[in-house]
Amino acid sequence: MKKDIYILGIETSCDDTSISIVKNGTEVLSNVVWNQNKTHEKFGGIVPELGARRHLQVINFVLEEALHDAEISLQEISAIAVNNQKGLIRSLVVGVSAAKALAFSLNIPIISVHHIEGHIYSNILSHKNLDFPHLCLTVSGGHNLLVIVNNHFNYEVIGNTLDDAAGEIFDKVARHLGLGFPGGPVIDKLSKEGDSKKYNFARPMLDQENFDFSFSGLKTEATRVYEKVRNNQDFKLEDFVASFQQAVVDTLIGKSFKALKHYNLNTISIVGGVSANNKLREDFLKYSLKYGYQVYFPEMKLTTDNAAMIASVGYFKFINQQFDSLNLEVFTNNPL
Repeated sequence: MKKDIYILGIETSCDDTSISIVKNGTEVLSNVVWNQNKTHEKFGGIVPELGARRHLQVINFVLEEALHDAEISLQEISAIAVNNQKGLIRSLVVGVSAAKALAFSLNIPIISVHHIEGHIYSNILSHKNLDFPHLCLTVSGGHNLLVIVNNHFNYEVIGNTLDDAAGEIFDKVARHLGLGFPGGPVIDKLSKEGDSKKYNFARPMLDQENFDFSFSGLKTEATRVYEKVRNNQDFKLEDFVASFQQAVVDTLIGKSFKALKHYNLNTISIVGGVSANNKLREDFLKYSLKYGYQVYFPEMKLTTDNAAMIASVGYFKFINQQFDSLNLEVFTNNPL
C-alpha cells in the first residue's frame, strides 16, 4: 500500500502568516492564514518592519492551529516546503528560519518554493483536471506575469510587468480616493453599482505585439481625472471606480487572449490576489465561452497568499526528490 505524503507548507512573503498541511499534493488538511490588515491599514500600505515582527510573534501559534486543524502530529510530516523566493526580505527570513528549525529537528527534507510558482499551483491544487500545457496569468499587488506552464516546473515567461502590477494600482488609486487599504476589494464592491463606461480610461499597451504589462500610466491618468471631475455635479464615485476597474480588466484579458492565440493554446489559468476580482472572473468567463477557451480560477481561499499552494508545489518536488540544504538562502526578487 502506497504511503501517504504530508507536506507542511510555510508562506510569509508579505503580510500574511500562513502554514498549511497538504496530503498527497491535492488534499488540503489545513490552511491557516493570519492576516495583518489591521496592523497596516492605518499606514495605507505594508510596513515591512512591522510585517516581519508580526510574523515572528504569531508563527508558532499558526503552526499549532494548522496541526490541530489537520489532526496530525509533526512526526507524521514528510517534508517542509517554504517560500524563500520573491517577497519582503525580513518576512521571508522568518518563514525560512522556521522551516529550517522544523526540518532540522524532525530530520526531514526542506524544499524551496518560488512565490509565483506557488500561485501557479493554486489552480493545480483547485482543479485536478487542469492539464499541460496551459497559459497562466499571475496577477496580484506585487506581480503581473504571463507564463506558459509546459509541465511541472517547466515554465516559459512570455510577459512581465514593466512597472506597477494591477493589484498595486488598485491599492494606490484607492488610497488616493480615500478608500483605505487594501483597495482591490473596496473598488470591486463599489464598481457593482457603477457605470463602467462613464470614463474612457486607456488600456495600456494593448496595441503592442508583446505580452508585457504597464499600469503606472493608468494609475497617473486615474488620479489626474479624479481631481478634475470629483467636484462635478454629476460625479459618482461608483462610476469612476467601475470605469477604472474595467480598464484594468480589459487590459489583462486583452493581453491574455492575444497570447493564447499566438501560442495556439486553449486553456488559461488565472491566479493571484486579483483573480478574486468579480469583474475579472465574469469577463474572463464570458470571453472564454465566446471564443472557445477553457478558463480556470482557484478557490477564493487560495487566491491570496497562502501556504497550501506552497505545500502543493512541495509535494511534486518531494516525489522528484528536489530537496534543499539547511543553508537555504532568501531571495527577494528571483525570476521564476
